[in-house]
Amino acid sequence: MQDLELKSAKKSLSELGIQNASGVMWNLSPAELVEQALLNQEAVLTDNGALMADTGTFTGRSPKDRYIVKDNNTSESVWWGDVNIAFDEEKFEYLHQKMINFLADKKLYVREAYAGADENYRLNLTIINTLAWQNLFCYNMFLRPSVEELEHFESNFTIICAPEFEADPEVDGTRQKNFAIINLTKRIILIGGTAYAGEMKKGIFSVLNYILPHERNVLSMHCSANVGEKGDTAIFFGLSGTGKTTLSADPNRGLIGDDEHGWTEDTVFNFEGGCYAKVIDLSREKEPEIWDAIKFGAIVENTRFYENSRTVDYTNKSVTENTRTAYPIHHIKNAIEPSIAGIPKNIFFLTADAFGVIPPISKLNKSQAMYHFISGYTAKVAGTEVGVTEPKTTFSACFGAAFLPLHPTKYAELFGEKMEKHQVNVWLINTGWTGGPYGVGSRMKLKYTRAMITAALNGELDNVSYRKHSVFGVSIPESCPNVPAEVLSPRATWSDKDAYDRKARELGAEFISNFEKYKAFATEDILAGSPNL
Repeated sequence: MQDLELKSAKKSLSELGIQNASGVMWNLSPAELVEQALLNQEAVLTDNGALMADTGTFTGRSPKDRYIVKDNNTSESVWWGDVNIAFDEEKFEYLHQKMINFLADKKLYVREAYAGADENYRLNLTIINTLAWQNLFCYNMFLRPSVEELEHFESNFTIICAPEFEADPEVDGTRQKNFAIINLTKRIILIGGTAYAGEMKKGIFSVLNYILPHERNVLSMHCSANVGEKGDTAIFFGLSGTGKTTLSADPNRGLIGDDEHGWTEDTVFNFEGGCYAKVIDLSREKEPEIWDAIKFGAIVENTRFYENSRTVDYTNKSVTENTRTAYPIHHIKNAIEPSIAGIPKNIFFLTADAFGVIPPISKLNKSQAMYHFISGYTAKVAGTEVGVTEPKTTFSACFGAAFLPLHPTKYAELFGEKMEKHQVNVWLINTGWTGGPYGVGSRMKLKYTRAMITAALNGELDNVSYRKHSVFGVSIPESCPNVPAEVLSPRATWSDKDAYDRKARELGAEFISNFEKYKAFATEDILAGSPNL
């Protein structure tokens, strides 16, 4: 333990008000953190070397317990409501001090890291954890400064994450014992009562979603991105479960990142230094890049072993369907570092349409692209969420409303400006159902989706014939290399064509109903992208 003691003596947390901690370990390596996690009985090793940890009661984010401090700086700029719940300044100060007191006699793991591969737009983070495996999560997910950079590291944002610390709702102003509170003025995030590590990742994403568009005129995006040999960048927007991570992990293209990016005047850059991928039903055949990335240094969350083994059973849903892995981006062989590339040539909107209506690939004009960006559509199917027993539409502005501190129009305006300026191709991709809705049809084959995206990237769809969808008006290619022609037309895959037409009109009506809250700001150009009923 001598190395750990040397590192704990390296720095002090006194500037953050933390005194008398029983041991403060700074910037431990993955091997040291794995040792600590095993020593503390926080996690166990799998037979491929990854660390398996449980997140306890919370196996996902808790959106109703995520707050932003409302003060003079944020009162007029933040989009307050169900997404951004206001938290009192004084309550924050009181809770912050309670957490500081709680940490006084604890063993702490502290990590210094970057958020933002472009050094002109990055945050310098100090992350304080009570759990070693969560500090390894932060090593994997954020960008890792070099030894030389750490010598002169100056933090400008702090995360304090203590899952064991629970709030008293009546006293502290929280809804429950768990909380994630962002203070944009004091540049601190407090997380307690939950061991779901994704709260740290998405907390920093929310911070960048405020700072970059509001202060730097940079579009922050919930998307994955990759780049071809010729430098052609592609962006993949989509909500959880639509295939962002899977489809961006293309062995023929360099991976920029799988979830969070910024679009400047001349670059697209990754906010993170790792990937946080779903692993439910993972197999080497379907997703070889992700499969091979799960090795020593990686983490798998809430998974279970095959009986009498240390082999992960990725089909096991006994804890949650939201089983995940976190690994550093260099575990992906074709990842580029630094994670920066040029402006995009193609943008893909991914949706897992459980109603079997949306074409597997279609091209959008500017009006349709703006409309679908603001809509942010996918569908949830039975079993993915408590209470969901049949397919349900989900709309999330800009494909990430849960993480947008500003009004969606701010991001939409920036998106429209950049799309028009750079004449980007925008495609709508349905990774969901074909041949009928969920329960009747089947999930779109991944090999077909990959073939369609490859054709779009290679320009092979530039000169084919297109026809208009009867309700959504998007342009459907009539042929695509390596894809049967009948697959391209969703209506043709249904045995009951009248049933398809009814379902298409129903889905179009839901788009229109959802868009009502945005009509006040929408231009005629945007409204022209609406479904036609």
